[in-house]
This record gives sequence, structure tokens and C-alpha cells, in this order.
Amino acid sequence: MDSNKLKYIVEAALFAAGRPLSLEQLQALFEENVRPDRADLKAAIDALVTDYEERPISVVEVASGWRVQVREEMSPWLSRLWQDRPARYSRALLETLALIAYRQPITRGEIEDIRGVSVSSNIMRTLMERGWVRIVGHRDVPGRPGMYATTREFLDYFGLKKLDELPPLAEIRDLDSINVELDLGLTELPSVSSTEEADEHQEAIDTDSPQADSRA
Repeated sequence: MDSNKLKYIVEAALFAAGRPLSLEQLQALFEENVRPDRADLKAAIDALVTDYEERPISVVEVASGWRVQVREEMSPWLSRLWQDRPARYSRALLETLALIAYRQPITRGEIEDIRGVSVSSNIMRTLMERGWVRIVGHRDVPGRPGMYATTREFLDYFGLKKLDELPPLAEIRDLDSINVELDLGLTELPSVSSTEEADEHQEAIDTDSPQADSRA
């Protein structure tokens, strides 16, 4: 198949899918007798990345594959396309998510020991409903508590290919800035003095953020 035609098919598929596509998923678009190999598909993707270098959208690789997304610097204008405000998350939820990301697998009790306060059930439910966190096993101690870890959806949402791309913990300074930046590019985990009631009061808004989805 002509390389330009292959590039255009890949481009159209990435636009239409609305989600990341892996090389295997892209290969499945073609009949077996004309199916391009992985090297040809990767070359088509690389060509698209180059084509988009000076455009307000880009082709990026995340955990689940490649996707087309709006560049972050466009968000001040594009956010006005939606009347609903982007989802904001409580400090307690962000601290809990950060602990799971950096200490996984980790139990809820271990999270509470580190934070010094109880973890709201609503926080854990929100993280799991968003698909960012899942139970990957049970600690071999009395009660066999569930051990939490992040998911591929977590990596996709925050624009990461793998956990190794998380910033070093020493760089994390201000978890509140995640509500603005919507990433983990935030120096030590901050101390917490909130209570369980405060966690409940600041419960995360479990709504999809169009602005965030343009990045993730």
C-alpha cells in the first residue's frame, strides 16, 4: 500500500476512534491479505507526528497506543466551548491517588497510616469509577485487605506511556496544582491536617472534563 494512503488511513482512524489505538488495533482495520506490518504502521505514525509539529493538535503515544489530542496551550480558548466547568478534585483525593501511584500496590489502611486520616469511601469509589485505580490482590494479613494499583486508563488520562514516566517524588510540591494542570507534574508529599469530614465535604466531582479529555 502507498505510504501516503496508509498515513491517511491511520490519521482518520485516530480521529474517528476518540481513544488511543494500538498497532494491533490499527492492523485490524485491514483485510488480512493487505494488512500492513507493524514497521509500516509505525512509520506512518512517525510521519503524522512530523506533519503535526507546527499544528495545534498532535499525535502522542500513551499506555494504550497512539491518539490525536489538542495541545495544552490551546486549552484557554477551547475551554470556552463547554458551559460546564471542568471537574475539580479534592486535595484528599489527589493525595490518595498520588500515594497509590507511587507506593503501589498499597492497601487503604497503609494510605491512611501515611496520610494520618481516614480515607473516605467516596474517594476510593470515585477513583475506581473513573477507572484510574483497581484492586490487584489482597495483602496476606488478617482481614486480607485489598491492594490498590493504578490502571492503563490512569496512564492514558495523564498522558503517560508507563509508570517510569511519573515525575520523581522529590519533585512533587503542590498537589493543588493538579486541579489546574491536570497532570502529576507537580517536593515531598505535603502534610495533611484534614479530617474524614473534610474529605467528605471536598469529595471529587465525578464528571468528565472536556478540557481534560482533550489532553488525555
